[in-house]
Amino acid sequence: MTNVNRLPVPPPLERLRAETPIAIYCDFDGTLVELADTPDGITVPETLPAQIRALEQRLDGRFALVSGRAIDDLESHLGPIEVAVAGSHGGARRHAGGNPLGDQPDPLPEEVICALSDYCDRNALRYEAKTHGGAIHYRQSPDAAAAALAFARELAGGHELDVKTGKSVIELVRPGANKGGAVSAFQECAPFAGARPIFLGDDETDEHGFAACRELGGFGIAVGPRETEHAEYHLETPAAVHEWLGL
Repeated sequence: MTNVNRLPVPPPLERLRAETPIAIYCDFDGTLVELADTPDGITVPETLPAQIRALEQRLDGRFALVSGRAIDDLESHLGPIEVAVAGSHGGARRHAGGNPLGDQPDPLPEEVICALSDYCDRNALRYEAKTHGGAIHYRQSPDAAAAALAFARELAGGHELDVKTGKSVIELVRPGANKGGAVSAFQECAPFAGARPIFLGDDETDEHGFAACRELGGFGIAVGPRETEHAEYHLETPAAVHEWLGL
């Protein structure tokens, strides 16, 4: 792992665009918007949807939101999303025109949903129901992290599910959902095919996206204070992300 403080800032986007077609894959929470104590507590600037659409047009359609949130959750904050988007950690993917890319993941079994909800109730943690997963939030109870992770891994093992960990969150999802898979899927399709991919993200689930971009001739940009295995560049804050993207 590398501390992001040792990484340089990325070259200007316009300089990169002058060299070769660029595709941008961008996380949402902690990257385009500041993190909040709860998923619903984020502040989304009113201008952000229009700025995203303008960026996508500048990139000739080669921009995608790639988030751990479900797509319908993203739209509850952004309104109708007109750009390419991958939600549920890349498991649910959609072209800019709204057509799905690949099969959509199944929701969690009801038994798992109940177990997660009950665990959070018993331990004064926050359960977040998602379209294709379920998350335990412990930001306000950091000492609960180890026990919650052990519970989640045991529950996942009994139902052939995957566990995703992030900043004060543990999530269960269907196997195979990761942001690198979303990058690879988009890169096989127009208008992304043949472009140099760049992924921006602030959390460990974004490492799959960084790695996929590197394998495809691009790179990752780690956002915020963290350590990273696969990113080559660093931006300090969502505000720095906005400046680099020209939003």
